[in-house]
Amino acid sequence: MGRRRVLVFTFPPTHPNCGLRAGERVRQDNRVTYAVDEVAPDVFFARGADANWVLLRDGRDVTLIDTGYPGYLADVLHSIRSIGSDPKYVAAVLITHAHVDHVGGANYFAESFGTPVYTDATEARHARREFVEQATPWDIAKNLRPGMAPWLARVMRVGVLKKVAVSTAGAFPSGGELDVPGRPVPVPTHGHTSGHTAYHLPTVKAVATGDELVSGHALLRNAGPSLLPGFFSHGDVRESVGRLSGLNAELILPGHGAPLRQPIALAVADALRR
Repeated sequence: MGRRRVLVFTFPPTHPNCGLRAGERVRQDNRVTYAVDEVAPDVFFARGADANWVLLRDGRDVTLIDTGYPGYLADVLHSIRSIGSDPKYVAAVLITHAHVDHVGGANYFAESFGTPVYTDATEARHARREFVEQATPWDIAKNLRPGMAPWLARVMRVGVLKKVAVSTAGAFPSGGELDVPGRPVPVPTHGHTSGHTAYHLPTVKAVATGDELVSGHALLRNAGPSLLPGFFSHGDVRESVGRLSGLNAELILPGHGAPLRQPIALAVADALRR
């Protein structure tokens, strides 16, 4: 099935390696247009300027995988409405990991609608801020590189320094396939954070990889299957990303960058060669 454009919305300009392809980068009064795309039946990929989220639809009900930065909330809500649903019909929020650019809107759903927020048991503790694995300003200062200044300016505006604790975050209620729209299967990929989790969508041969495997980022020189710069991670990503290789997946939905239509094993091998 080809991609179907669902929604166009705008964010401040970003680095070319955010993952947009030629023809999708449209300037409007010093802003850049983005889209929510239906990349597989009832699977929608939303690209923010510097972080992505995924929506899985079943009738009017939706599973939301990640929620972007705190400042992305209005656009997350808009994306849900654009696919014919409503925020109150989000059946579950699934978190790949508890960095602020992925949990920024989670509390809104929990507090407004009682929406459960699920992730790996260790990562639930991280989300509740019983411990913190997040790059610090000092980590960033020690790793200056091209593209960092404009990236910092953007993410400061959308809440990168906010202390977001998701007090309701809990462990998955069961093992294996989750009984939520899209029937995602959690895949432990404990590298980027101690409880990082990818989500396999077997019926459409897709996988939401979070930050374990990306296809673009403002601080990466090139687009394509990649690992994030090491100072963002808190474990051995080069070891943990290999756990994705055995999945039957040919559509990759990363936490940063554009979706990739490539067998996951080849994408992992490409990323490890970079």
